[in-house]
Amino acid sequence: MTDLTPVPDVPEAFADLVVRAIAERAGPRFSLVLSGGPLARRCYERLADAAGAVDWLAVDVYIGDERMLGPDDPESNQHLVRQALIDPVGGVGSFHPMPTDADPEACAAAYQQTISEALANGGFDLVHLGMGPDGHTASLFPGAVSLEAGPDCFVVATEDPNGTNPFPRLTLTLPAINQAHRIVFTVSGAEKREAVARLRAGDDIPAARVTAPQVEWLVDAAALAGPS
Repeated sequence: MTDLTPVPDVPEAFADLVVRAIAERAGPRFSLVLSGGPLARRCYERLADAAGAVDWLAVDVYIGDERMLGPDDPESNQHLVRQALIDPVGGVGSFHPMPTDADPEACAAAYQQTISEALANGGFDLVHLGMGPDGHTASLFPGAVSLEAGPDCFVVATEDPNGTNPFPRLTLTLPAINQAHRIVFTVSGAEKREAVARLRAGDDIPAARVTAPQVEWLVDAAALAGPS
């Protein structure tokens, strides 16, 4: 069972956590994997407000999942990350968006190389994840074959087999995510109550399969208001 305690302001709590994590980093650089969605946007906007407290040139940014859309498409995660965080803070040390300009399998193979190099160089310091109403995280959907990726498979092309979430996508796999030093989930809103209740009950939803050494949940009261 996952023990969750609500926070009054999820974006503020996320921003405070990331600012502290970067400031307290063990080495000269900090690798950060970012997500997408409306709550993620609010989190990154709040983080950008704290730009003066962060050495952004020491931060290397990656993307945890992506729709197979152009980089300037408003529904792409890379567009969201650029618009909400990278552009407002004046740039970061490096940015590694997922490629979407070729066949999905080829794009997955290209980002597999990027992620393999990052993991070989110390791994990810922090991975930010959300959770959908169906319990998915990144683009790891209930019943998808991507949930069973082997230990050396870090990026896959995928689609939601349930038809709930649109667009073909790329996603980091559990073997990649679970190598992170720290995972931070952000969850907000009444539409997430059922998924949160299932998580707390120990159901086998995709988000529950994230088992990195340090997994933290920033959840608001609305999402926790359902049965536990």
